[in-house]
Amino acid sequence: MLHRMALRVLPSLTLAVTAEPVRKRKRLVMLAPGLVAFVIYRLTKQIVPLSDAVTLLAVSGVVSAATAVWAYRRGRQVSLAQVWREDGMRRLAWLVGWIGFVYGVQLSLMVLALLKILANYDFLQHPDGPAMMAIIIACTSVARDAFEIGHVRFLQRQGEPVVTFPDGASFRDVVVARTGQIVRWALFPAFGCAVMAVGLGTVHDLAATGLAQLILVTLCAGSLSVWAYWAGEQRPGGWSVMMSAAGWMELFRYWWWPGLAFAATYYLSWAGLIFFVVRTDVSGSLTRGAIAGAVAGMMAGYCYYLGYRRHVENQLQQIVPPSLLRCPFVMGILSKQPTLRQGEPPPEAQSNLVAPAVAAGKES
Repeated sequence: MLHRMALRVLPSLTLAVTAEPVRKRKRLVMLAPGLVAFVIYRLTKQIVPLSDAVTLLAVSGVVSAATAVWAYRRGRQVSLAQVWREDGMRRLAWLVGWIGFVYGVQLSLMVLALLKILANYDFLQHPDGPAMMAIIIACTSVARDAFEIGHVRFLQRQGEPVVTFPDGASFRDVVVARTGQIVRWALFPAFGCAVMAVGLGTVHDLAATGLAQLILVTLCAGSLSVWAYWAGEQRPGGWSVMMSAAGWMELFRYWWWPGLAFAATYYLSWAGLIFFVVRTDVSGSLTRGAIAGAVAGMMAGYCYYLGYRRHVENQLQQIVPPSLLRCPFVMGILSKQPTLRQGEPPPEAQSNLVAPAVAAGKES
């Protein structure tokens, strides 16, 4: 789900996909796959046993993969043949495999776990309702994200400068360039959150339940991700100056989304895998620690990366305060401003990035 976080955290991507004309088209794109997914569910349940979790996840992944291709093409505003020629097999394979199948399966697991933990609506006991919701919600969410990625690619082909394309390539570059920082910010939160989950569950049985672990891991991993983001953004003056410049309201907003929201999402996805694929409970000490560590490590590493990419964008473009990005009126004005009609930022902006890049290579 790193692409989803990038589309809403990085200013260049946020402005691109939240313009009012884009949002209107996106609503229509999201509506059609949801209806089609419902029809596919009704037909498929007569042929294959959707009461089996693996079969359900496979069907959801295949439907989501097909949806990703269709929605991406709608965002690109060209034919599928032209998409194949211009984007190539590698990007389409990433779109189908990662944004379509894997993301769809992950969302389906999240829905199944959410219903089990919060509503006590267990897919293994009552499969019809959860199965239908898992397929429809996954398909609709994949359509939304694939459309937005396609629109970003459309702008890129039009000559708009896209500093960070949400395909994971820049994340791999940051991991290579700043290996030490990424590892440190992933391992320490992972270890701390795992110890917390195991320790509190040992102290009291109530803390070992799925709902309690969801709350504890979400709070812990979401809070640590805020620190990782600010560390990656590299604002001058130290932690106190950074927090003063950001303001408590902005800190709360980032803590709430993507911090808590995606920490809960990742926990539910892992819990769904344990519940419905492995067929065991999440209350065991080893399972609790593994899920908590995985969620905290992923969130901290991803948020450090997002902070660093925000730092890069601030070097290349005008700095847009995060609070303004949440105002639709301001985003509407900014999205109408003229931009550079070329594929790369101006030379003077590129020179501002040389020093941080060299320093990053030395530190890693």
